[in-house]
Amino acid sequence: MEFQELKAFVAHHDNFEIRVIGHAGSRFYQVELEDVEGQRHMLTRTGKPILFRSLDDVYLELRRAGIHRAYLVQQVPHDEVIGRETHYQDPLTSRMPLVF
Repeated sequence: MEFQELKAFVAHHDNFEIRVIGHAGSRFYQVELEDVEGQRHMLTRTGKPILFRSLDDVYLELRRAGIHRAYLVQQVPHDEVIGRETHYQDPLTSRMPLVF
């Protein structure tokens, strides 16, 4: 989902979840939107996923789109190594609310 599409989506919908995804061992973050149907859309620029170097950069970009709440999700290699699916919806185990 391109930034302008995200901005338009946010302006017309209110039932969605924004996730800021960090990977253990990486200094970069990605942004994902999950809509009410459960479809996931990665924030992209010219068709390629956008990588942010800091949470401050993520906050600035999301604020420009009119978003002030998100969840920080840390993906841990252990889950991937043992073949377990990550569970973003488990609030106490894999995500932390962000307000900016």
